[in-house]
Parts: sequence; structure tokens; C-alpha cells
Amino acid sequence: MSIRGKAFIVGAYEHPERQIPDKTIPQIHADIAVGALKDAGLSLQDVDGFFSDASGLGMGVVSMSEYLGLKLSYMDSTESGGSSYLCHVGHAASAIAEGKCKVALVSLAGKGRGGPQRYSEAPELGFEAPYGPVTVAWYALAAQRHMYEFGTTSEQLAEIKVAASHHAQYNPDAFLKKKVTIEEVVNSPLVADPLHRLDSCVITDGGGAVVLVSPEVARDLPRRKAKILGHGESPKHTNNGRIDLTYTGARWSGPRAFEEAGVTQSDIKYASIYDSFTITVLLQIEDLGFCEKGKGGQFVSDGALLSPGGKLPFNTDGGGLCNNHPANRGGMTKILEAVRQVRGEARPEVQVPNCDIALAHGTGGSIGSRMGSATLILGQEDA
Repeated sequence: MSIRGKAFIVGAYEHPERQIPDKTIPQIHADIAVGALKDAGLSLQDVDGFFSDASGLGMGVVSMSEYLGLKLSYMDSTESGGSSYLCHVGHAASAIAEGKCKVALVSLAGKGRGGPQRYSEAPELGFEAPYGPVTVAWYALAAQRHMYEFGTTSEQLAEIKVAASHHAQYNPDAFLKKKVTIEEVVNSPLVADPLHRLDSCVITDGGGAVVLVSPEVARDLPRRKAKILGHGESPKHTNNGRIDLTYTGARWSGPRAFEEAGVTQSDIKYASIYDSFTITVLLQIEDLGFCEKGKGGQFVSDGALLSPGGKLPFNTDGGGLCNNHPANRGGMTKILEAVRQVRGEARPEVQVPNCDIALAHGTGGSIGSRMGSATLILGQEDA
């Protein structure tokens, strides 16, 4: 069953704070749930579907639904790291299309700046943990390989950070508001060759939520809506060590989303691209088909990602590189800014004119090892 046009995002809310030492994760969930529902013109009593990650808070969605007082007919705790929330939107749209629920809440909350950490007994732990890999090292491996294969440069990667910072200067809630230059990026301290400090995302507390509803519910709400057009998701495995570091799971999730939406890359007016590091953006742009494999460095150069005039305006809130990366998971914020763009509610300086179709894409895990990818395509309510 296709989910195209079967569900609408009617509410969206991003927690305005980036450091929240005085609240628990459940309290942050409550803040953003109420905020998203208020934006939609609904209340907690209207929610019958709840989607969130397996955050380790007791029994996850069971514990959180009790905390929020939700009476549910459907719940989902799919866990694929930072891409979880794009998976949740697709799953919520499917549940709505099948009549399992009518009002679905999708929520992310976390405290990346010193809150509870996620512990793992994953099957790969015994093979990888003894060698001490850190997150940035995995991404540096991918960047180094892409440079070797295709001649990508640090200056080209820096273009991505420059564009993000250009957009963040207009966002009063952004963690980093300072506009930077290519020179400042490549001259910032080297963290893991070839990635610099300014090639890396911010670490924040906070979260965000969206509310999806059926077409019948949507008709009675005056709020501007974003229609779900297409969705795709896929993991990428290490293949027992025979892994190609130059591509991501977007190679599979992207085509599925485009096919269901019935659109092509040239139809996309705005793209929210997961940006844990600058290399993450470049690989996803290639794998989503916006340019040929290996041509990402050329594609992002010369202001291509700037809004409103670039050929692919991206992350107009500043993204994970500058604005917000709550709990080290940036998928939800990608959805939020895509919704704002489609509803014409991004900040005026970065709003894409006539933004009738937008793409949001997330990754989870690491592009240097195993990962999950999810792609979401949104349109205006009459698309």
C-alpha cells in the first residue's frame, strides 16, 4: 500500500533550548509533545498513535505513553539511530493509512550534553570496542576514502559548513550562530584526519516532535499541512569488513521514496540532509541522486547549498552542524525544517520561494560502519 497522500503532518515543534540541565528527558518529551499538538490545534487526549526511539527510559514508548497519559491503539519504537524519526513518520503514515490510528505523535528528546548515555550489548561490540574507535574516526575513514577515490578536497567539504553557518545566523535558537568561511573551517583544529573541528556537528540537549493525522482529521484543522508523498528506509551493513566507505544507505532508501512520491530530484525545492559531519552531507547528496557518485565535491561548491538562491538549498535552520543535534540524533530536526519550508514558515531570509516539494533524509549509526538510512518526501497539502 502506498502512503502517498494518506497522512498529513499538521503539527511541528522544536524545543527552543540547547542546554537543559534542569529537566529530565521525560519532561522534555512532555514539553515538545504539548508544543507540537498545540501547533496542530490538538491535545494529548486526541493522540492514539505514539512513535519514539528505544531510549532506555523504562519500557520506552510504554513508559512514556503512561507518563504523557496517552490512550493508544498503536505504538512503535523502531530504533535506527538518528534516522529513527524519519522511519517513524513513514510507519505512522502507514498505520494511519491502514486505520490503526488517526492522530500519531512522533517524538525525540535527549540530553546530549551530559545526560544518560546509551549502553549496548550489540553483537559487534566485542569485535570493535577493544580497538577504541570513536565516532569522528569512522567518518574520517569515509572522508579519506572519498578523497582518495574522487579527489574531493577539504575546501569542498568546508563549503557545507559555510552554507550551514550562513543559515544559522538567522536562527536565534541556533547553538552556533557565527557565520564562518572556508578558510576558518580548514584552519580549525584537525580532529581526525581529514576532518576538522568545524566539519563536526554540535552536541545539544533538546528535542522535537511532529503530529501526523488522517485526511479526515486534517480536513477539520485550519493549520497549514505538509502532505506525506513518499518514504523509504534501508540499512547498510559492513559485509564482514568488505565495506565500500564511499556510499550510504541512501542508495536504497532514496529511490524508494522518489518512486512512491512520483517525483524526481529536479522537483525537490529544498533538502534537509543529515549533517553529523560535512562528509555525511556530501555522500548523501550523491546517493540520493542529486549528482553522480564522486561529483559531490563539485556539486556543493560555489554556494550551491545556500538558500534561497542555491541549486539545492539545504538545512536552512543551520542543521546539526550549527543549530541543533539533540541527543546526538539529528533526524527529527531534519523533518521539522522540511515541514517549515513546505508550510512557508522558515525564517524569511532562508525561506525557499514556492517550496512545494521538500526532502528530508536521515542516517543512524555510522557511515564508516553499519548504518540505517531513511528518506521522506513532503509536499504542500494540495500537491
